[in-house]
Amino acid sequence: MTTPPYPEDLEQPGLVRTGRSTFVRPIRPEDADRLVAFVGGLSRATLAYRSLGPVIRARDDVIRRGAYVDYLNELALVALAGDEIAGLVRYVRDTEDPDHAEVTFTIRDDDQSEGFGRLLLEHIAAAARARGIRVLEADVLADNTRMINVFLGSGYRVESGPPGQIVHFDIAVDPQAQAVARAERREHTAVRRSLRPLLEPRSVAVIGANRRPLTIGHEIVANLLRGGFRGSVFPVNPRAEQVAGTRAYPSVGELPEPPDLALIAVRAEAVPEVVRECAAAGVKAVVVVSTGFGETGAAGRSTELELSRFARASGMRLVGPNCMGVVNTTPAARLAATFSPALPTPGRVAMSSQSGPLGLAVLDFARRLRLGFSGFVSVGHAVDVSTNDLLQWWEEDPETSVILLHVETFGNPRRFARIARRVAPRKPIIAVHPGHASQATGWVDSGGRGGSGGRGDPGGRRDSAGHADPPGPSDSAVSSLFAQSGVIRTRSLQELFDAALLLAHQPPPPGNRVAVITNAGGPAALTVGACVASGLRVPPLGRRTRETLRTALGLGAEVANPVDLTPMATAAHYRQALDAVLADDGIDAAIVLFMPPLADKPDEVAAAILDAAEAAPSKPVVASFLGGAGVADLLHRGELVVPTYAFPEAAAASLGHAAAYQAWRSTPAGVVPDLPGVDTDRARSLLAGCAPGPVPPRIAAELLDSYGIAVRDAEPGSGPGSELGHELGSELGSELGSRPGSGPDAFLSVGADPVFGPVVAFGLTGDYADLMADVAHRVTPLSDRDAREMVRSLRAAPLLDGRVGGPGVDLAALEETVLRISAMVEDLPEIEAMELRPIRLLPPGDGVAVTRATIRLADETRKGGPS
Repeated sequence: MTTPPYPEDLEQPGLVRTGRSTFVRPIRPEDADRLVAFVGGLSRATLAYRSLGPVIRARDDVIRRGAYVDYLNELALVALAGDEIAGLVRYVRDTEDPDHAEVTFTIRDDDQSEGFGRLLLEHIAAAARARGIRVLEADVLADNTRMINVFLGSGYRVESGPPGQIVHFDIAVDPQAQAVARAERREHTAVRRSLRPLLEPRSVAVIGANRRPLTIGHEIVANLLRGGFRGSVFPVNPRAEQVAGTRAYPSVGELPEPPDLALIAVRAEAVPEVVRECAAAGVKAVVVVSTGFGETGAAGRSTELELSRFARASGMRLVGPNCMGVVNTTPAARLAATFSPALPTPGRVAMSSQSGPLGLAVLDFARRLRLGFSGFVSVGHAVDVSTNDLLQWWEEDPETSVILLHVETFGNPRRFARIARRVAPRKPIIAVHPGHASQATGWVDSGGRGGSGGRGDPGGRRDSAGHADPPGPSDSAVSSLFAQSGVIRTRSLQELFDAALLLAHQPPPPGNRVAVITNAGGPAALTVGACVASGLRVPPLGRRTRETLRTALGLGAEVANPVDLTPMATAAHYRQALDAVLADDGIDAAIVLFMPPLADKPDEVAAAILDAAEAAPSKPVVASFLGGAGVADLLHRGELVVPTYAFPEAAAASLGHAAAYQAWRSTPAGVVPDLPGVDTDRARSLLAGCAPGPVPPRIAAELLDSYGIAVRDAEPGSGPGSELGHELGSELGSELGSRPGSGPDAFLSVGADPVFGPVVAFGLTGDYADLMADVAHRVTPLSDRDAREMVRSLRAAPLLDGRVGGPGVDLAALEETVLRISAMVEDLPEIEAMELRPIRLLPPGDGVAVTRATIRLADETRKGGPS
């Protein structure tokens, strides 16, 4: 067997408990001298814990051999601090019991209280699990309380031997819910601590500060001073005594104190050396504004990667490169570390943007909308600090109530999903993503299981040097990830800000029932159509509401929704109508349309709308003053804001997003269930004998049977065992023939999205999928809620639940089958693609019948790392 190549997928940034950055990667042969220095610096006590007894110092040549591993049966990971090893974890597989491995941990003395042990345990457990190891075994001296507490507090299932001088631990590396939860809590705390120097710094250096106004280096200094930053600002320029009236310094190493944050605005070729100087000076976070990196080609991307690795190993966080800076308007920060000429006003909205130039337009547009920001971070190429990190900062920020994301690429989509699911129930997350073309049915992508990210479209966008970017995620995968995570997806920046304007100032509606109040019939008809297109209803008003409107407003006997006040309506009429509809238990929100006649004053109508909205704070009110310039200013009164839109369609679309978000938030959170009848050991043993490519039909059936899914081939004469296939086909045909009322046939497929990994597709066979593209997608792992929503999200769902054409089908059995398929591809990463077609959908209580299944295994030489 050939030696596996160096596993680049195991190179990952890390954060220890204190928020200190590090870089975790597999050990390499060139680490031999570094390993000798690491062992040579250990105290006698640490060596005793490592050797489980008397100190024995190994010879240097023996230590050097530890840098040579095969990355499969023996694997060592190092956590770096600068250019030195701070921690080392190693497993060696048991030759007699290959799913067990012995694991050892060694942490440098000065770093033993930082949390390196727990971080390395999480990384080695994931690596071992991907290599078929189920249990890590460790022997620990009884008085090594730090290591014992790491194991006991990890959340993994841990079994320990009887107490004695040496304690033996068996650590099951399958990710238990408790282990995941504890790892997330540890990560959350560490991320927030690591970002504090970036978002709430006590001092800021600007390297590349320029004396000339309207240059990037000058404007960053000027904005820091103009924005009211309360800490020290240090311009760094070797040829200037002052910048923007502030004393300048020749280098970061000559500053009077180590700054928390440094912004770098120098030529691209000088950036690596400046980052090294920052690390030597004790800087805790850097923002690289400079351009000329990944956008220029492969060499630039390589430089970005090295910058990220060096910054993490040096304990720094890095934003960029190719970004426009960081803004935090909260009272604790008052930080305007950007060159943008338009600084946002303080508010409740935070935003992460992956485009620097776009950020300039965003801040200018937000000011014109009077949309205030608590924070804005332009992450640029996001080689280190990412959207995932910022979500965890804003999750706890009391000044932030709505989070906006401009997302072009995903670094770690599964981590994004976990964080977003935790944040979204409390704070709306609105994202704009350009989207990509996707296949309507069948396998999402046939090319290997995706890595951790990549820029560009599937069609092969190329950078300025002509290098093709990796394929981006399919549009269906993006939509599925957002839907599962509770993220509101928009298709344009205008739509993003329209939704933000509503959710920043008004509550989400408790339902989707909308009343429309207008003084013109034509705009009202357009609004009703826009509401229906946005998933809203415009229902009849309640009897009491109709009577109130007839009496108070003198309307005719046929009071309807929309409520047409006629062009003669006054501000008092608007107030009375809005009070009445908001008091109606059958109405969840109101859209107010006003076409200003010549004789009336918009400011009076605006005041009436504000009064009514203030009196009914639990139901949102939005407005559209057609032709009313400057009306947005009229609909503000202190903290009270009624969002106003130039056209009613935007108001309806924003309410539709808010209503869908509230419906998601009101639905009980799903869980990934433990399914009975799953035999993963049997499945793994079956796969062990299979080569990459299509799996023989009999083995495919046995694999599915290992996960509680019976396959009865209804096509005789196909593949090995055709007599058995004929027998099962006859039996199945007879069985189905005796059960009238069977529903339509369906299919389930799994494909490897190039970014998100396994994506499950479900649809009905025939014209439903082929012509109508009526297919639902979800990203694994699926919760019971995901499976339920997936099955019921088809436009053809009335055929399944009995609303149309008979008693319906066994939805519970169908959802369970979806969950079993999700569990299967999560447990068995070798599976690259799978399709169950057709699936016979039987009446309620009769289950489902899978009549044919195909499975394809990935080529190990093409397959990416674990998700």
